[in-house]
Amino acid sequence: MALAIFDLDNTLLAGDSDYLWGEFLVEQGLVDKAYYARENRRFYDEYKAGTLNIHEFMAFSLEPLTRYSREELGVLRSHFIEEKIEPVMLPAAKELLEKHRRQGDVLLIITATNRFVTEPIAEALGVDDLLATDPQICGDRYTGKVEGIPCFREGKVARLTAWLDASGRDLGQSWFYSDSHNDLPLLERVTHPVAVDPDETLCQHAELKGWPVISLRGNHAASP
Repeated sequence: MALAIFDLDNTLLAGDSDYLWGEFLVEQGLVDKAYYARENRRFYDEYKAGTLNIHEFMAFSLEPLTRYSREELGVLRSHFIEEKIEPVMLPAAKELLEKHRRQGDVLLIITATNRFVTEPIAEALGVDDLLATDPQICGDRYTGKVEGIPCFREGKVARLTAWLDASGRDLGQSWFYSDSHNDLPLLERVTHPVAVDPDETLCQHAELKGWPVISLRGNHAASP
């Protein structure tokens, strides 16, 4: 049984859910508009440049979660999914997921974005298994800290390795779809790496390695 692994932001989605959550908070007046918009953009630019300090970013992105109960956050998140995520859902991404389902593959989403933001997105895509950066919870509140290893760059490899050990699976027949050069540590480990609407660095790397390069931004998924 093959393992089909998918990055989420700018791969299965035509946008970055972490960045969109920040935009949503600004638009709802829940954070300081000028400061949060500026920092949200800075961190996103650093991510694209490959210079992101994941711990600094997580301290920034998880802090707003500490201000509300999980029940209150659940209401906000429902509005966020409707307003920001549903418009960036890609029909071709759903088609690609369905293709792997028909083949009997195990589907897994792996993302640096925190679980609070990404869990309902994975559910909407019909993917049961999700590895994401886990916000620490104490009682009914988020603490603003990360539980365990952030699911970013080499951290994705570490988190996936632990998941494979726990589930008794391996990467013997595995696919990984991603748009970002930040995922090269994991792309190098699977048997079938696929670049999806890749950034310039990943596109160049894929061409050198002979990896398939596909787009999910049209109406139909391109076959890897």
